[in-house]
Amino acid sequence: MTPTLIGIIGILILMVLIFLETPVGFAMAIIGITGFGYIISIDAALNMLAKDLFDVFGSYNLTVIPLFILMGQVAFHAGISSRLFHAAYKFMGHWPGGLAIATIGACAGFSAICGSTNATAATMASVTLPEMKKYGYKDSLATGVVAAGGSLGILIPPSVIFIIYGIMTEQSIGKLFMAGILPGILLTILFILAILIWTTVQPELAPRGPAADLKDKIQSLYGLIETILLFIMVMGGLFLGLFTPTEAGAVGAFGTIIISMLRRKIDFSGLVQSLLETTRISCMILVIVAGATVFGHFLAITRIPFDIANWVSGLSLPPYAIMGLIILVYLAGGCFIDALALIMLTVPIFYPVIDSLGYDPIWFGVVIVLVTQIGVITPPVGINVYVVNSVARDVPLQTIFKGVIPLLIALLVATVLLIPFPQIATFLPGLMK
Repeated sequence: MTPTLIGIIGILILMVLIFLETPVGFAMAIIGITGFGYIISIDAALNMLAKDLFDVFGSYNLTVIPLFILMGQVAFHAGISSRLFHAAYKFMGHWPGGLAIATIGACAGFSAICGSTNATAATMASVTLPEMKKYGYKDSLATGVVAAGGSLGILIPPSVIFIIYGIMTEQSIGKLFMAGILPGILLTILFILAILIWTTVQPELAPRGPAADLKDKIQSLYGLIETILLFIMVMGGLFLGLFTPTEAGAVGAFGTIIISMLRRKIDFSGLVQSLLETTRISCMILVIVAGATVFGHFLAITRIPFDIANWVSGLSLPPYAIMGLIILVYLAGGCFIDALALIMLTVPIFYPVIDSLGYDPIWFGVVIVLVTQIGVITPPVGINVYVVNSVARDVPLQTIFKGVIPLLIALLVATVLLIPFPQIATFLPGLMK
């Protein structure tokens, strides 16, 4: 068999293992080492495995991941997410779908100090679903909004996906973080518009809450101080070139702990729980990265990424049509594969194509994050839907999937807008030092 045929067989077997719910990192490592050993030799495969594991788990650049995850976990256990929701509700609770809109606002705020879509969805589900249920919101609206709002966690910086993409493509993580700010604001606005339209057409879905007076609104703003301060510390330092992304993660994590302790909003058990959750999530991500690295080396010797890049580049199609095909692949793949795994699998294949077509790699990073956001709320994988379902166990999965449809349309609109207007993503990175 030719290396290309072996590579195709390996990809097909990998898809089967993923559908059988084999942990993604282990599945990629197993296929990678087996395929590499078959084509080269088992000794070479074992040497590659040892080197890749050492490189990933000993990587200085990847230490930014546990730092930002720790920042988000401490923020959650210190009640920052609850205060964000409270402030948003005071300002928007009396609008049509006000609690749902407040949830989107809280998701956007928490995403600015978290970086994980799953963590954002789980946190907001715990905080906001009981409130929406208390005020008579229908399950489809309440759960759908949380699942979709949680996806902001991988677009609004700091984002784990941006970190991985930046390392894989050797792009500036700081510029990628900046590139996610304006699209994140745009998507938040589109989510709010979708909720307003939805609840105006079907007002029975979301009874309006009472309007807060000016004093309550001003008092609620105190709940935003920590988030704003932390965001300015991290993103401001990156924008001004005061520190690297890894140093920014350390500053953010340390700042979150200090602020929470000074305000006496976290106790020792909360800090321990934050560390345990950080360890669990970080290990999960690093295992996926390590497995994808092994699988990537297997793909490299099969020549599949280069063959696809050459084939796509040789198509007699305009660049925007080729870009459209790539987006369709991400849309389809996102329905079946976890966002992080999809990025790890496809970036080595499509990045050379994007580079040869002259597209901005920073802009492309934002586009594929937006497209993979769609994947985290669409069946059959739709990981955010399952996360929300684990909190709201009495709500059927099909009800949650139904509830994300209006917000899914908003995501598609944001993606489409980014194609003719790349400046939405490239403006802020262009201002960086």
